[in-house]
Amino acid sequence: MSDEIYHKLAKLLDTLPNGFPATPNGVEIKLLKKIFTPEEADLFMDLRLTAETPKQIAERTGRPLKGLDEQLVSMWKRGELFGVDLNGFKMFKMIPWVLGIYEFQLKRMDREFAELCEEYAPFMAKQFFTEKPQFMQTIPIEQEISEKHETLSYEKVSTIIENGLSFAVADCICKKEKSLLDERCDKPMEVCLAIAPIPGAFDNFAHWGRPISKQEAYDVLKTSEEAGLVHLTQNIESEHFFICNCCGCCCGILRGMNEYGFTDAINSNFCAKIDPDTCISCGVCEEERCQVKAIEEVDEVFRVIEERCIGCGLCISTCPSESIQLVRKDAQDITKPPKNEMDWLKVRGGNRGVDFSDYI
Repeated sequence: MSDEIYHKLAKLLDTLPNGFPATPNGVEIKLLKKIFTPEEADLFMDLRLTAETPKQIAERTGRPLKGLDEQLVSMWKRGELFGVDLNGFKMFKMIPWVLGIYEFQLKRMDREFAELCEEYAPFMAKQFFTEKPQFMQTIPIEQEISEKHETLSYEKVSTIIENGLSFAVADCICKKEKSLLDERCDKPMEVCLAIAPIPGAFDNFAHWGRPISKQEAYDVLKTSEEAGLVHLTQNIESEHFFICNCCGCCCGILRGMNEYGFTDAINSNFCAKIDPDTCISCGVCEEERCQVKAIEEVDEVFRVIEERCIGCGLCISTCPSESIQLVRKDAQDITKPPKNEMDWLKVRGGNRGVDFSDYI
C-alpha cells in the first residue's frame, strides 16, 4: 500500500506545536508504519486536540457511528491516541509525538522500534529544543528550597500531587528504549508519574502504567530523589498531568543537553551555588548527583556552571559539608511559563509559525 497516508500523518504531527520534523531518509515514516495501520492513521487525522465522544466525532466527520467506539478503544489500547473511560463514558483525542504517542508505546516497544527512535532522535532534538517555550521545567527537591525564597505553586512538587485526584506510575519509556539497546543505567525504572484531576482516570489504562495512591506517588518521588533523578514536568503554571523523574544518560530531555548541546532545553527558576570556603572537594555532587554536567572542579574546589545548571537540588541533599544551596535566579533570567497546556500550544505554535487551529 502507498505510504501517502503516513506522509500525511507525519505532516499533521509536524503541524502540531510539539513538532515531528521530516528527515532525509524518512525514518519518521518508518516509525509511523511501525505504530499505525493505514486505517488507524486515517482515523487519527480526523481527531482533535480536544476530547470528544465517538458520537461527536461521527457527527463532525461524517464517519459511521457503528463500530467507531470499538476502533477508538482499540487505538487507545495501542497507545495511538488519548482516551478516558469513566464508567462507560468515553472520550478521545489526538496526541502529539512527544509527549504522547512515543510515551504510550511503552508496552509495544521492541528493539526495532528502539533503534528507529535512536536514529530519529537527533532530528527531533534539533527542532524540539530550539523552539520556545521549552516543553519541560524543573521542579526542585522541595526541602532544598530555602525558606527565604517565596515559591510559586508550579515550583512545588507537592502542589502538583495535591491537585490530583488519581495517580498512575509506569516504567520510563526512555529507560526501556535504552534497555532494549543494552545501554540502560541502573537507576529505578518505574518512576514516571501521571496525575489527573478526576477520580478513577487511570483505571482502564491497560496500555500504560498502573493506578497508585497519592501516598505511593509521594513514595515514587522520594525513591527518585534518593536515586539522583531529576523531577521534570510540563512548562506551564497549572493543570500539570505528569512528573518525569529523569537521569542524564537515558532521558530524552536531559540527553538534549548532554548529547546534543542544547543547554537551554529546560526552563528553571533556580540555580545551585557552592561555597568555596566550606567545600571539602569530595566530588559527590559532580560524580554522583548532577545529571547535566553542571559541576566542575577548579583549583581543587568544585563550582557550578550556571549556564548548565537546571536547579534540581539533587547536589544539595548529599553534600556532606552542607556547602551547596539553591538560589532563585535574577528576575531578568526567569521566564514565566504559559498558564496551561492550551496556552503553551498557542505560544509554541505561534513561535514555530504553524497553524493548528483545525485541530482545536
